[in-house]
Amino acid sequence: MLRTALRNVLAHKSRLLMTALAVLLGVAFVSGTLVFGDSVAGSFHNAAAKSLKGVALSVQADASGAGGSEGKPITVLDTELARKISALPGVASVRPTVNGTATLAAKDGSPVNADNNWQNLATNYLPGKDGKDSRFPLTAGRGPAAEGELALDTRTAEKTGYRIGDTVRFATDGPALTKKLVGTVSTDDPRVAAGGTLTLFDTPTAQKLFLHAGQFDEITVAAKTGTDERALTARVQTLLPEKGARVVSGADLAAMQSGGGAGDSGFFAKLLMVFAGIALFVGAFIIANTFTMLIAQRSREIALMRAVGASRRQVVRSVLAEAALLGLGASAAGFALGLGIAAAMRPLLNATGAALPDGPLVITTSTVASSLAVGVLVTVLAAWLPSRKAAKIAPVEALSSVDQAPPTRALVIRNVLGTLLTGAGVLVMLYVSTFRTNSQSHVQIAMLGSGLTLSGMIVLAPLLSRPLITLAGKVTTRWFGVSGKLAKENALRNPRRTAATASALMIGLTLITALTVAGYSTQQAMDKQIAQGLTADYTVSNSFHRGGLEPGAADKVARVPGVAAAVPVTSTGFGTKSGRVVITGTDPKAFGKTAELDFRAGSLRDIGPGKIAVSDEFAQKAGLKLGATLDVGTNTGKTRTKKLTVVGIYAQTRAVQDALGTLADVFPYSGTKKLDKVLVKAGPGKDAGLERKIRAALGDSPLLKVESQEQFIKAAGGAMTTALNMMYGLLSMAVVIAVLGVVNTLAMSVFERTREIGMLRAIGLDRAGIKQMVRLESIVISLFGAVLGIGTGIFLAWAGGSLMASSMKAYEMALPWGRLGIFLVLALAIGVLAAIWPARRAAGLNMLRSIQST
Repeated sequence: MLRTALRNVLAHKSRLLMTALAVLLGVAFVSGTLVFGDSVAGSFHNAAAKSLKGVALSVQADASGAGGSEGKPITVLDTELARKISALPGVASVRPTVNGTATLAAKDGSPVNADNNWQNLATNYLPGKDGKDSRFPLTAGRGPAAEGELALDTRTAEKTGYRIGDTVRFATDGPALTKKLVGTVSTDDPRVAAGGTLTLFDTPTAQKLFLHAGQFDEITVAAKTGTDERALTARVQTLLPEKGARVVSGADLAAMQSGGGAGDSGFFAKLLMVFAGIALFVGAFIIANTFTMLIAQRSREIALMRAVGASRRQVVRSVLAEAALLGLGASAAGFALGLGIAAAMRPLLNATGAALPDGPLVITTSTVASSLAVGVLVTVLAAWLPSRKAAKIAPVEALSSVDQAPPTRALVIRNVLGTLLTGAGVLVMLYVSTFRTNSQSHVQIAMLGSGLTLSGMIVLAPLLSRPLITLAGKVTTRWFGVSGKLAKENALRNPRRTAATASALMIGLTLITALTVAGYSTQQAMDKQIAQGLTADYTVSNSFHRGGLEPGAADKVARVPGVAAAVPVTSTGFGTKSGRVVITGTDPKAFGKTAELDFRAGSLRDIGPGKIAVSDEFAQKAGLKLGATLDVGTNTGKTRTKKLTVVGIYAQTRAVQDALGTLADVFPYSGTKKLDKVLVKAGPGKDAGLERKIRAALGDSPLLKVESQEQFIKAAGGAMTTALNMMYGLLSMAVVIAVLGVVNTLAMSVFERTREIGMLRAIGLDRAGIKQMVRLESIVISLFGAVLGIGTGIFLAWAGGSLMASSMKAYEMALPWGRLGIFLVLALAIGVLAAIWPARRAAGLNMLRSIQST
């Protein structure tokens, strides 16, 4: 039977080609993802280990110790502690380090990584006796040695366009500063390789910018050869105070540095693996369909095997062995293709700004075994049901039949099961849509309901195929005559085969449609929420995560020609009996020029010293009415509580949080003592060039963000658009495999209908008519899958949208008709393209030989 399986694989190479391609693509996705994840993790680890070579341990200031004078962090690491550590036995050298962030302005004035300034590393350059820093080898020039100098790593210099001798503009947490570029260095720090920047200052300058004179964030220690690192760690620990510092081993430090970038890439790898699973799931339909058709075409052969003594078990084993051999060969080829995908993925992501570190491909034994096992297992499982069907072929009844329609009883059982699955899925999704909450349990319930609904639609597809394809057949018959009618009849001849072919396409389009509708609806709701209540032409803010704007920023902006109003805004949290309340402080008289609040009671004019307006949601939560007094905790100075009178109630809006008061009532209790933002209203016809003027008035810091309302909305929704585009790209693999399924089904269908096609040619149907018949059959099957997929996707997006509606009041399901139309056109194009080869093959058959075939 093993020889028979091998002979069958070799005998049907062309008919198994598309099936092998489906397995190959799915396994390539899996193996490429596994190799990519391992390679990137290895690259980050190697880069971190290289950058920290020789570091035995690191003494770090406790991150919780913040709040020193002028808002700078408190640190217990100083020059004296570094001297004591260097005197310990076994210590080869110590490196006191100052860490901070510095956001650069490129030579053309544009900020670098302004929205992710935590990636913009800054530290001190610490030269040794030779005047060079071994941690940052010079590539050109020299290291910074005075307050007015700095150095950049080579990648940052190339990215920003600076050359040695240029004046570099940057900011740490406030106004723009300038220093002269005196050198460039190389670094193996994986955080820089992952897209960050590195700026180096001399030690006194770095301490002035980020700490205090004589203070450090970290002291790294290199041990002498043969030193017991555990014993050295214990000796260092005795020099540290009980609180304010900790010791980290060099290995743990490397893991911390490599963990961030590797963690991000690891998440991406997991996401890829999900879509690889979808691709393999879609491929399983093609495999099952292929083996079902092969068994139908080989029914006489199987019957003869049974007649000469083959048992049912042997027939099953023969088909499964054939599937295993196919899966093994396709998986091996898929693994090789996966290596190419893994190699191409790094430069592809780097082109989008990921900046992953270079390194060799990491191929582990487990990756090879997993990839091959997945491909073989999926192929064998997909072929299991067809093998069972083959084993049931009776020798006598099969000798006179080539292709039998599925038994009515089997379809009845399938239809009942599909109805139960679909009904259960719909009920679960209706439950989710009724109880609107985005708790983890409801998300899991929604995923279960989606899976049940999609599974039910797959099982019910044969039943649904008849009415939908009959309806489509009326159109094809009316427009294309005999060819259109024959295409409809061919599609309806075997409902299971048609359904399996269409289901592969349906799965991909269901997921794409659900994502599109949910994403489009969410985007519309976000745009409404962001713009709701905000009429300012520009919003000015600081991109630094702990930063803000100086108190006088609004006055400076107000003096800019063309500015009609500049309104300062800051928000601070206060404690109340009803929980935490965030009060926004502003100038109530000017605030109305840049925002619109829907007051249910009172107005902006009523707000003043000690008087606030609250949102209707907070008023309901705290039980507040007009005239009520709200006691808020300040935790500042001698006054621990502050009494505020409620003089207005407005509809909840994103522009203002729980409450609105005067700047004088809020600003003194702000932790940063800075403004959150300034809202700007331009004078009539004064918008042109105003952004540039505002930036100039505030010192044109790289951290400064001046966004128009359109830019503000676009920036808030940019992540959603990027995520959707990435999902489309990943799901396209499933659609490609579905196309292969249509091609495969049509090609094999043409083979088994060879005699029928010959008879059609004999009675007058020309080659063009044969091509048109096959092409229309492909289009009908593709449109059937598209209609089911789009319809199911819309339902899942509608029911699952309640999860978003619970946290986003403006959420309403909105159908992107243009995109849905594109999906239908795509299905039409898939049908046309998938039929090219089968149609040419059918039209090229010899009439007489076809009639004589059996």
